[in-house]
Amino acid sequence: MNLGAFFRFIWRKMVRDPLPPEDVAAGWALGMFVGCSVPFGLQLIVSVPFAMMMRISKVGATVGTFITNPLTIWIIYPAQTMAMGWLLGRDFSWDYILQAMRGVAENSDWKTLLSLSGDVVVCFILGGLALAAVLTPITYFTVRTLVRKYRSGRSGNGTRLP
Repeated sequence: MNLGAFFRFIWRKMVRDPLPPEDVAAGWALGMFVGCSVPFGLQLIVSVPFAMMMRISKVGATVGTFITNPLTIWIIYPAQTMAMGWLLGRDFSWDYILQAMRGVAENSDWKTLLSLSGDVVVCFILGGLALAAVLTPITYFTVRTLVRKYRSGRSGNGTRLP
């Protein structure tokens, strides 16, 4: 499956979800929030049960977490940590944060994560929450609008209206 086909598949899953547009959008927003604020590897464990409890889109809660993936964490995590570090007056270098992330990725254990400087961990968490505070409402309103527009342009038999 090429990238275009993958995005078409995700688009169809989003707009054809049988839930009301608000619930579809809430699922995607939940996924985005969790994707930004919960460390990689724990996101689905958090997002899907919450989506089930809230009766919102599980597909959206899953796909929304993909903002952080093995390719993007090497940009997003250092950027959110550096940005929050800058706001809190900490002087982290990009290389320092990447080295810390590399150690955590190579060892894949909590001991390495917890051995990081408390300032780095706090800036990582607060930076993720700040990113989530910006992207979650954008995601909700964008998805809700897209689903509503798509559905308003469909007739009862599934064909496009003029």
